[in-house]
Amino acid sequence: MDIRSRYPRIMSIPKRHSSPAFIAVGCRTFFVTTSTANKRPLLQTSRAAQLFMEVLDAYRTQGKFQLHDFVVMPDHIHLLLTLENTMSIERAVQFIKGGFSYRAGKELGFNPPVWQKGFSEVRIVDEVSFEKYRAYIWNNPVARGLALTPREYPFGSVGSGVKLDPGPQGLKPSSDENALRYG
Repeated sequence: MDIRSRYPRIMSIPKRHSSPAFIAVGCRTFFVTTSTANKRPLLQTSRAAQLFMEVLDAYRTQGKFQLHDFVVMPDHIHLLLTLENTMSIERAVQFIKGGFSYRAGKELGFNPPVWQKGFSEVRIVDEVSFEKYRAYIWNNPVARGLALTPREYPFGSVGSGVKLDPGPQGLKPSSDENALRYG
């Protein structure tokens, strides 16, 4: 008899322990992506993109996370965030998405849902990965034909003037081995 049929619960996918009680390390850095509901271009206007950047900056200023880079595209966002061990990535994204949804409803008349359910994140463990995702964020508007250079795009970390935090401490140093493993 197959062990999975005998003990089906053993082979199930474990729950994701996002509670701060289960986070055993100090700071963690993530590349985060989330899209608007049905990929509608809700963030294409200057006012909507500016409002999103205000919400992002407010939570950064409150110390909810460190913000290293970001870009606000018409239908999605990318972020490079570092979190303390008291904050889960789920909670940080909930602050950002919920804070924007609330203000966009109130100030811009947006009707829910504003965001798709969920988000994707990649844990950044070394300098090579950090720089790879930073370059991706910077070049996303250029690749989509929204600007000729990253600096020209007003809704990203390069061209917006939004205050950013320095790169995270404690990432594994760049090396050829790490580049092959993580790059």
